[in-house]
Amino acid sequence: MSDDTPIPATHDIGGLARFHCTPVEHDEVPPDGFGRKVDALRQVLAQKGLMTVDELRRGIESIPEPEYFALGYYERWLRSITALMIEKGHVQKDVME
Repeated sequence: MSDDTPIPATHDIGGLARFHCTPVEHDEVPPDGFGRKVDALRQVLAQKGLMTVDELRRGIESIPEPEYFALGYYERWLRSITALMIEKGHVQKDVME
């Protein structure tokens, strides 16, 4: 008999003591200028049919653990968007470097 218990992914950290989770702040914090630009980019790409929120999430969840925790919230979004645009052939990797 095999153990089918799923191994948590990097992004799935809810309740893990090693992260010393604190209560969630319920006050809305507006994104900074960088965050607003990344969100605007995501919205434009979605409106043009070039990406979906599901693809954004898949990209974020596939970021390797060390990089995931080194990046900020919107930096993860940008990393995901960039990888997705390269994957779909909308931009070339060498242009993004």
